[in-house]
Amino acid sequence: MFNKEPENQTMASGQTSIIAQGCKFDGTVVVNGTLRIEGEFKGDIGTPESLVIGKTGVVHANCNVKNAIIGGQLFGNIVAENKIELQSGSHVEGDIKTKRLVIDEGVFFEGNCSMGSGTRKTPAPATPNAAKQPETLKK
Repeated sequence: MFNKEPENQTMASGQTSIIAQGCKFDGTVVVNGTLRIEGEFKGDIGTPESLVIGKTGVVHANCNVKNAIIGGQLFGNIVAENKIELQSGSHVEGDIKTKRLVIDEGVFFEGNCSMGSGTRKTPAPATPNAAKQPETLKK
């Protein structure tokens, strides 16, 4: 309604690619749509609409995505254009860069987090305190 994107819409329309539980994959993955990982993955993940790492998923990768939902384990840096959600019980070791971040209770996260659009507002230079100004010469 009113052409506004719903807040809870994290899954993209279109096709979903799955690396199932019990499956191991090494390499680079680039998909159009959603990538769901329930197995083990090592390599690089590039530009899926949404990345979903399920509770059984173990990922050793640098990820560049639009949205991510992490319920399993991620070892590597992740850059998300819109939003990253770390679900309860997830384990993330690496740096995060995103506009919006949701962290549930019970998440293990070790790394740095950078949020925002990348344009940082610089504070205006501070004016010297009037009390510390030199006294004017008396006549």
